[in-house]
Amino acid sequence: MYFYPYSLYMNPYYLLGTVFVVIAVVIGLIAQARVSSAFRKYSHIHARIGKTGADVAREILDANGMADMPVNLTHGTLTDNFNPGNGSVNLSDDIYNGTSLASLAVAAHECGHAIQYHTGYTPIKVRNLIAPVCNIGNYLGWIAIVIGLALGRTKIAWFGFVLMLGILVFQLVTLPVEFDASRRGLAILESHYLMSDEIGGAKAMLKAAAMTYIAATLQTLASMLRIFLLIAGNSRDD
Repeated sequence: MYFYPYSLYMNPYYLLGTVFVVIAVVIGLIAQARVSSAFRKYSHIHARIGKTGADVAREILDANGMADMPVNLTHGTLTDNFNPGNGSVNLSDDIYNGTSLASLAVAAHECGHAIQYHTGYTPIKVRNLIAPVCNIGNYLGWIAIVIGLALGRTKIAWFGFVLMLGILVFQLVTLPVEFDASRRGLAILESHYLMSDEIGGAKAMLKAAAMTYIAATLQTLASMLRIFLLIAGNSRDD
């Protein structure tokens, strides 16, 4: 069976996979809404210590042997990140200048990533190592799948599917990296910055953020399942 555009949308296997994708997208939207809601809530509750996210990040890095690592102000909302390429912690304006529970939680989380990198935490080394390979594999995988289905060569399509699995592997590796960064950050906040009745707010903020990574993984899993069903359906029709 040769693959034509109209057959893609009429393929029952593809349609079944699309249902899973839609469900995963809805879960992702819910997770994102929870992050926004948690940020709005905890960005209005100021930590009694009165320090900004930038202050806390600077102190955490200094205390963990990274006094030469810069803490930069970056544009956007919740665009905070640790950049292993240039060795920097980058905080959005609300986090950098904020004194709220949300500000301190996010700043501590990003510093958690810096500590992972500094101490040689294995999962983050694996993630950084496979990232470029997975991105290339994802790009080439799509090409192989389209060519394979268009020519009726399902072996080529299956090869493309295997290449694309790298993205799912990358996201699965990302999950423990993110959870560990939050664990490290919360431990530091609890020991040095937040009162016992403030920890719950910081934890809720980071838990909501973690759900977005879980949702993203589910979306990728659903997309891969849809592709699997599409190729399997075409294989049966060959």
